[in-house]
Amino acid sequence: MKTTRSLAALAVTLALLSCSKKPSGPTREEVLPALQQEAQTMKTEAEKMDPKLQVTNTWTIAGVEVQEQAGNKAEPFKGTIRFDIETRTKEWDGTVLADKKQKSFNYAYVAKTKKWMMRP
Repeated sequence: MKTTRSLAALAVTLALLSCSKKPSGPTREEVLPALQQEAQTMKTEAEKMDPKLQVTNTWTIAGVEVQEQAGNKAEPFKGTIRFDIETRTKEWDGTVLADKKQKSFNYAYVAKTKKWMMRP
């Protein structure tokens, strides 16, 4: 009877300990908003153009993705920001030239600084 009680108590203790462990480091959900903010900042800065140039850039955020890098404690996540870019240029004769392209930027989340850093 004592052995059964001891085993039951041990099982309950181990179950509680395994449930109470918090994962070390941030989660994907915790680092994603910082990368989304980086995308918004890039968009805002890229769309600033001198009106005298008669060029407008429209950067549309096409996607912000975060992937876990298992086993990499220094950079536990990698991310990609994708943009659809439309450039419109007004020519001297009044015609407007439009150009569309896609661009992506790669990032890594640095655990030590808790920030996203651009990577090649």
